Parts: sequence; C-alpha cells; structure tokens
Amino acid sequence: MSDVLAALTADLDIVLRLLCGALAGIVVGWERTVKQSYAGIRTFGLVGLGTATAAAIFSAGTEGDEASRVVQGILTGVGFLGAGVITIARKTAEIKAEERGGAQKEDREMHARGPSGLTTAAAVWVTAALGCAAGLGDYHLAIIGAGLALLLLVVDHSIERLAGRRRGT
Repeated sequence: MSDVLAALTADLDIVLRLLCGALAGIVVGWERTVKQSYAGIRTFGLVGLGTATAAAIFSAGTEGDEASRVVQGILTGVGFLGAGVITIARKTAEIKAEERGGAQKEDREMHARGPSGLTTAAAVWVTAALGCAAGLGDYHLAIIGAGLALLLLVVDHSIERLAGRRRGT
C-alpha cells in the first residue's frame, strides 16, 4: 500500500510541476494576448509546459549537474525562438507598411522606433525560465516570477516616458 501511495505522491508532484509551468506561461501569455502580440496564451503556455517537462525529466538525476545542463540548453534554445519573434514582428510591420502604400515614410518611422517584438521575445525567455523553475519543483520561484513578469508587462509606455525615456528611442 505504501508503494502505491508513494507512486501517487510522485505522480501528483509531476502534475503540479507541469501545471505550474503551464500556468506561469498562461499568465504571461494572457498579457501578451491583451496587447495583441504575435504570441499569446497558447504559445506561452506551451513554452512554460515544455520547459517544465524538460526540466522535470532531469530534476532527480543521478548526476547533480544534469538539470543545470538541461536548463542552460533550454534557455539558449529559447533565445533563438525569441529572435524568430523579433524577425516576424519586423517583417509583419514592413508588410503592413507596404500595404498602406507609405512604405518609405513608415519604414523610416519603424527604424526610428527600433526593432519590434523585443518585449514579446523577452517574455518568451522569462516564461522558459519560469517553466524550468516549476519543472525543478521550485513553485515559489515560478509563481513569484510570473507575478513580477506580469507586473513588468503591464507597465505602460507612458510610465517609461515619465522616467525620462523619449518615444522612439
């Protein structure tokens, strides 16, 4: 009977790790969906779930640094996903400018604003880190991190301007 209870407890722990990773991603993705970003709830939920799963696989490894290597690989790989988000955002902005017929003027304005998609790319990377924390069983870190990420994402650009940042810089 104790073997069955131990197995159920282990399974419940895995379910909680995966749910925590997915929920951290869903929280961040919800905000990106509200802001009509290129990536939203499903994308961020999948990043959180996937990274939690990968981290959980190696969380009880026989070698102490297995989980560390997995997390390093995940965060490096997700950086490439973020680069793709930036590229897609920029290409979409260029296509929209061409469709409106003012491609040259809007292209100059787009260059003045800088690259598009940086916040979403950073949010994808943070979501991967939150998923890793959840997958390794650090629920507090994942929950607090998701809350802080959401807080940072809802900060409006007007607050940044009040802090001295000019529009388009």
